[in-house]
Amino acid sequence: MRLKDKVAIVTGGGSGFGEGICKRFAQEGAKVVVNDINVEGGERVAKEISGEGGRATFVKADVAKDADWAALVRAATDAYGELNIVVNNAGTTHRNQPLLNVTEEQFDRVYAVNVKSLFWSAKHCVPVFRKQGKGGVFVNIASTAGVRPRPGLTWYNGSKGAAIICSRTMAVELAPDKIRVCIVNPVIGDTGLLTEFMGVPDTPENRAKFISTIPLGRMSRPLDVANACLYFASDDAEFITGACLEVDGGRCV
Repeated sequence: MRLKDKVAIVTGGGSGFGEGICKRFAQEGAKVVVNDINVEGGERVAKEISGEGGRATFVKADVAKDADWAALVRAATDAYGELNIVVNNAGTTHRNQPLLNVTEEQFDRVYAVNVKSLFWSAKHCVPVFRKQGKGGVFVNIASTAGVRPRPGLTWYNGSKGAAIICSRTMAVELAPDKIRVCIVNPVIGDTGLLTEFMGVPDTPENRAKFISTIPLGRMSRPLDVANACLYFASDDAEFITGACLEVDGGRCV
């Protein structure tokens, strides 16, 4: 088991990519702290992991809030005694539309969840990693939108570009503490935000238009993203930091 006895926080773990990451980590022996603002989804994922013999607990928290991050990290260490891995997966978007149609409120929420959450996670998790003296790992979920942006998601694209640059800078600054920071960039997937990303109704015809831009011929799946995160979080990647991995079926080539 590649994550045996490791303690991992996974934000946005109640559905989509986050759910896949939580379950894959648990299969590899991690003790998983499932975080989400959706109580029903988060509790379901934690219960399903426990029902399959894994170890998981649910903690409700808004990743855009300082106090919620403090409570989340405290809950993780109280439950399992330490913290080894943080997967910053929670994210949001504005609808795919002309850039001038996005409201200030939508813009602020996108940056609060997609970028400022990294600030809060560093503030509350880095001191724990340093105190433990064993290093730690951040795996930050960005997007192909931050590497190969397209019109319609301008401000979302910017938030993911910022997440990538912040993560890579974190990797260099935190390396002396043996804290690694890596980035996973998924292409569009069948998640709760799919309609927002497409900007059109979720129909087979509209899906086909987006899939036609992906050389391997399908959208990303939770397991695709989870396996990439598993590699970065495991000791197999102990000499890798600041790396970005596109999980995109060739979309960014």
